[in-house]
Order: sequence, then structure tokens, then C-alpha cells
Amino acid sequence: MMFAVRVTLGREESVMDKIAEATKRFGYKVQSTFVPKDVRGYIFIEADTVDDIRSSIRGINNARGVVERPVEMKEVEKFLEAKPVEITLDKGDLIEIVSDPFRGEKAKVIRIDPVKREVTVEMVEAAVPIPMTLPIETVRLIKKQ
Repeated sequence: MMFAVRVTLGREESVMDKIAEATKRFGYKVQSTFVPKDVRGYIFIEADTVDDIRSSIRGINNARGVVERPVEMKEVEKFLEAKPVEITLDKGDLIEIVSDPFRGEKAKVIRIDPVKREVTVEMVEAAVPIPMTLPIETVRLIKKQ
């Protein structure tokens, strides 16, 4: 059975890690836990009974309590679907870096590795063009070649 656990906003990951740690240490009967990115303030735990979940969250600071109604799998399936981002970059495209430390810098695509989901770029405004490899999610297309 799957149940939702209320947690302090922004502390979902740490509560989930503490539950996993307690499960290993004390042998609680928790099969799985997950934190959906679209639902804040809740984590979902799969266990045999609600008492197993209560005992696994006992003493964890940011865990606020268990929602008594079991959660149906069809209600959480939409959070489990993998949605791959389509790679639309080509060699020679002009991109903008959207993550630190080079946020806002413009660069030209040299190579794309779709398996590793990485892109190798050269800075446009740099005095010496040095290739950098970045995750594809950290760049934004400005102009196609």
C-alpha cells in the first residue's frame, strides 16, 4: 500500500533520506519512497501497513504525519513517467548558457553527445576559444545555423 506523508516544504529530500537510513538501520518494512517534483510538501511511501510508515517516520524532525487514506497507484503514475527532453541542437548553433558560472554567456555548439546528454561549446566572446562540455539542460538555443 502507498501512503502520502506530510513534510515541511523544501525538506522532502532530506526526510526521504532519513527514512531510508532508518529503514536500513532498524529494519522497517518500507519498500520504496519517492518525491514527485510537482507536489511540494509530501513524499510517498510504499509499505505493508500504515503502522510501518508511522514507525519509520517517528523521530524525524520535518515529517509532519501520515495521510490516513491510502494512495492509489493510478493517482501517482503521472509523476513516475519519464519525459525525455528532445535534443534540438545542431553543430554550429548559437546558444546561451543558463547556469552558473557562465550564465548569460553566448557560445557556439561544436559537438553533441546525445547518449550522455552533453554539448561541447566554445565561447563566442572569449579571447581564446576553449571548448567546454556542459549538460544539455543548461543551455538554451538562440539561433539555428
